[in-house]
Amino acid sequence: MYTYKYPRPALTVDVVAFTIRANSLSVLLIQRAGEPYQGSWALPGGFVNIDEELETAASRELEEETGVKGAYLEQLYTYGQPQRDPRGRVVTVAYFTLITADTSVRTGGSSDAAQAQWVPIDNLPELAFDHAEIIEYGLKRLRHKLESSAVGFQLLPELFTLSEIQCLYEIILGNQLDKNRLLRRLLETRLIEKTTETKIIKGHQTPLYRFREAAIEEIKAHRLYP
Repeated sequence: MYTYKYPRPALTVDVVAFTIRANSLSVLLIQRAGEPYQGSWALPGGFVNIDEELETAASRELEEETGVKGAYLEQLYTYGQPQRDPRGRVVTVAYFTLITADTSVRTGGSSDAAQAQWVPIDNLPELAFDHAEIIEYGLKRLRHKLESSAVGFQLLPELFTLSEIQCLYEIILGNQLDKNRLLRRLLETRLIEKTTETKIIKGHQTPLYRFREAAIEEIKAHRLYP
């Protein structure tokens, strides 16, 4: 057997999963069932198996700890501060995903997680490890991409009103927006298009919009962060 000259750090993955619930941007957290930080809240995640791809490990951990299957994952950042994990030298690769509010989450937990739940981003508890830093960076990247890509298609129905997309942007960006200016910007950047469909809201025919297929395909082709 080959003997390594240098110590080898352990490798983990963590997943930042965002959704919109009750008009609030929320992140999916698990309560740790074991040490270290037993009972504390953290991101879903865990150790990578020796024969496992990183994204496969992230998907597996997300499903094992929360029941969420088939999430569209994007690599966010790698965290390797030497003292970030009390168990020793552990490097983690963080992943990012957006999940619709009606996605089923297993709240009862698993062997590694006592429970799982959505928590509003502005009401986070004290978190284990450096997970507060990871979430903060994930939010920064989400806000950046929201203004320049069709990333919001993962959080809205296929057809939506201008008020619905305005609400989405305001929740994520954390500030109020002028509806007309928002519409003009989205149309000019060719992120959305008006459809021939309408729905009645308060007795009025309200036009419906959708994200342009080309904008969605660009997101899928280049991943969330081209």
